[in-house]
Amino acid sequence: MKESYDLPHSPAELERLYEARFAGMREYRNRVWQVLAGFFAQWIPPDAAVLDLGCGHCEFINNVAAKTRFGMDLNPASAQQAADGVKILMQNCAEPWALGDNSLDVVFTSNFFEHLYTKRDLRDTLIQALRCLKPGGRIIALGPNIRYLPGAYWDFYDHYLALTELSLGEVMTETGFKLQEQKCRFLP
Repeated sequence: MKESYDLPHSPAELERLYEARFAGMREYRNRVWQVLAGFFAQWIPPDAAVLDLGCGHCEFINNVAAKTRFGMDLNPASAQQAADGVKILMQNCAEPWALGDNSLDVVFTSNFFEHLYTKRDLRDTLIQALRCLKPGGRIIALGPNIRYLPGAYWDFYDHYLALTELSLGEVMTETGFKLQEQKCRFLP
């Protein structure tokens, strides 16, 4: 694992940053993710093993109907927010994951890749996701598209990677994923 001084934020800093950013929004965010988890259920079989990459306060993974549920994050609050049955992996996602090869059906991530510190971190994370996905598994990735949020994108202290659907698609293809669908805009 990278030394703490190599990471832009310590776990304690992440906890403070997100607690302040999302203060008073827990109920609202949970209601939104209940709806979104229902929408994404069309790609997640009930017997699936799912990893929520950059799970934050676990709004997605707590609401998704799946047999096996994992969350991965460096924020210590993730473990406190996880529902019963959700296993939290507290680790740097660019380092080897504490999951076996071909052990996941779905890797889901929302508003996370822009928080990775370097393009190498993104590439290494995608390589780990591909390693852990079963043949026929899928990654579902949502995130801000710098093309549509050029100024507002940088309003967050912890945004490092400016991505579009094309740049993300390019690195995903380069790391071995086959793109099935890309939307340049998903949420308003």
